[in-house]
Amino acid sequence: MAAAGAPSGGAAGSSKVAPSVEFDHSCSDSVEYLTLNFGPFETVHRWRRLPPCDEFVGARRSKHTVVAYRDAIYVFGGDNGKTMLNDLLRFDVKDCSWCRAFTTGTPPAPRYHHSAVVYGSSMFVFGGYTGDIYSNSNLKNKNDLFEYKFATGQWTEWKTEGRLPVARSAHGATVYSEKLWIFAGYDGNARLNDMWTIGLQDRELTCWEEIEQSGEIPPSCCNFPVAVCKDKMFVFSGQSGAKITNNLFQFEFKEKIWTRIPTEHLLRGSPPPPQRRYGHTMVAFDRHLYVFGGAADNTLPNELHCYDVDSQTWEVIQPSPDSELPSGRLFHAAAVISDAMYIFGGTVDNNIRSGEMYRFQFSCYPKCTLHEDYGRLWENRQFSDLEFVLGEKEDRVRGHAAIVTARCKWLRKKITQARERLKQKSKQEIEEEGQALSQNEGICGNVKLCCLQPLLEVTIREAEAQPFEVLMQFLYTDKIKYPRKGHVQDVLLIMDVYKLALNFKLSRLEQLCLQYIEASVDLQNVLIVCENANKLQLDQLKEHCLNFVVKESHFNQVIMMKEFEHLSSSLIVEIVRRKQQPPLRTHSDQPLDIGTSLIQDMKAYLEGAGIEFCDIILLLDGHPRPAHKAILAARSSYFEAMFRSFMPEDGQVNISIGEMVPSKQAFESMLRYIYYGEVNMPPEDSLYLFSAPYYYGFYNNRLQAYCKQNLEMNVTVENVLQILEAADKTQALDMKKHCLHIIVHQFTKVSKLPNLRSLSQPLLLDIIESLANHISDKQCAELGSDI
Repeated sequence: MAAAGAPSGGAAGSSKVAPSVEFDHSCSDSVEYLTLNFGPFETVHRWRRLPPCDEFVGARRSKHTVVAYRDAIYVFGGDNGKTMLNDLLRFDVKDCSWCRAFTTGTPPAPRYHHSAVVYGSSMFVFGGYTGDIYSNSNLKNKNDLFEYKFATGQWTEWKTEGRLPVARSAHGATVYSEKLWIFAGYDGNARLNDMWTIGLQDRELTCWEEIEQSGEIPPSCCNFPVAVCKDKMFVFSGQSGAKITNNLFQFEFKEKIWTRIPTEHLLRGSPPPPQRRYGHTMVAFDRHLYVFGGAADNTLPNELHCYDVDSQTWEVIQPSPDSELPSGRLFHAAAVISDAMYIFGGTVDNNIRSGEMYRFQFSCYPKCTLHEDYGRLWENRQFSDLEFVLGEKEDRVRGHAAIVTARCKWLRKKITQARERLKQKSKQEIEEEGQALSQNEGICGNVKLCCLQPLLEVTIREAEAQPFEVLMQFLYTDKIKYPRKGHVQDVLLIMDVYKLALNFKLSRLEQLCLQYIEASVDLQNVLIVCENANKLQLDQLKEHCLNFVVKESHFNQVIMMKEFEHLSSSLIVEIVRRKQQPPLRTHSDQPLDIGTSLIQDMKAYLEGAGIEFCDIILLLDGHPRPAHKAILAARSSYFEAMFRSFMPEDGQVNISIGEMVPSKQAFESMLRYIYYGEVNMPPEDSLYLFSAPYYYGFYNNRLQAYCKQNLEMNVTVENVLQILEAADKTQALDMKKHCLHIIVHQFTKVSKLPNLRSLSQPLLLDIIESLANHISDKQCAELGSDI
């Protein structure tokens, strides 16, 4: 499924959720027929205010729970500002109607800050805070467990043998592997960070078990949400006293290990994590976590933050223009049904309880695999055409000219110089060394095919192999694999990478390295890092280390270390002077240069910056289009297999999709997708490219999903004739029928389109035949003669 943001280059509100893709495989072995499900569909990233809960059904509330079961949201408990509640409300998401849920048996006592989860056909409610808040009497935390069966409405309390979790409220709860998992909360005296689990299959044979956790366990906290995504449980922020942060933690259920998700890879200028907060919600959908609301440093923000578990990046979701945004709130509750999130209640401004229900539409597209595809090309080094000779040891590292020259101007210059030197060698010298350079002049105008055989050697005396390989990984993937945080050798490695980034003028990599190193500096390694920064003349990093050392809480510890005695005398003098007279802080008004991204660089490369490094010609209906083998092979298993098995002698490849040759415009759309993941295109292009993911072996059906939603959304009177032509050419019979339907019902407008008379005769006859079924024979004859 796809990234939560809008399609690349488009507004968030311009895309729709695509229904499932279906094919009719009976029509042909070579052509895929698409089946479209026209309307109704919801705008992606649209907030919609649904009918609020009526007072005669249930009170406005906060600190309650909601769960989703089938097509309904169930609301239990909470408080209305005066009393605690234990009623159970039901909201039907199809009818958008409220009612009281049917119940029998004895429900849990009125409570708030409890937890509720769904397992099988039951809801389980655990713990919470009970008593009379109005008279401030009989207030206490609970550790009881109740089951509500949706089918019968029966409430039952589970009584179990053995140890029980300490009574608590404001904890986290989830279901995984047929068990209820409880984490942290507040016991009335202190915040907790223990974890308990209980099997939900058979209450007669189950008991509570405390889990022995390991790793970076979150600090004791309460009023936080948990969510399960990709077999891991995630915890974000919450009330942790002085330790409150905006850290995201993940828990591996099988290994029982916690990990703090690092943020060092988040480039300055890219969206940061949400502010630290409590009383917020977090839900999982596909590979994303969505965080909404809560109290963030005395504010009630209403942005929706999204975390991509795969790429470990945050973003703020831009709502569609027609959204009805919920106001900021805390102690609300959220649940997911199908491809939408529902948020109910909460405390809004001036401590007012809400009875509102809001719906948010997720996006449902496969993720972009651009970075992974280029990363795989780097890992396997297939189709390498470069060999870098590095440092004094002359270590050798292979690469691809197409990627390296697209990303780094400094290395591009080196590669160009190496090519020129090779060209200047005599033919006899080239043959003796086995370095034959085949030149193919005159193909596609002035374009030369660069078939560099064998590998072109490029000498880089300034770089050693290990840091250079980290830099190369960045060129291919836009990120670096962060080593062990704080480990001295790993920090020193990234410092060498940072030095290369400065030399090669890679601003983006500079920032990534600097952020990692600054986040890794601690009392154990600061002197080593400072000494190394001084030696490598990394002034910004040295400044960071000096400021770290002279901090009041650090200075005495640092100067007592043995390493301090071995510092260079000049550095010791600098530290002492810095402590005696700290420099005045200066604020630069210069905007931070975060460099260009992989997507930006590959876009420029396709648009002409890479023309001199083209090594393959793609022929579309006889017309040549220069391209790059490595890029095509990285993104398409079709091209990868072709270039691995055989290479056309003339360096030319005919382009088709099955038996169909796409239009030039559609072919350019496909190249944009291949080179930099662009999916924006006119709807008629989408018909040509609908089957391209199958034929060319793209690594998921992201392009196809966008093609489908593009067609469902964007067939208009203005473009219906172009789409009709494309549908006829691609034999997309259902789309052709849909276009004819629009033409018939909007013929007054369509008849004025200048391209109507340029349609082929068979298509004009199809239009006349469709019109004949809706108007009189006389009118049809008149229209036919006019056409």
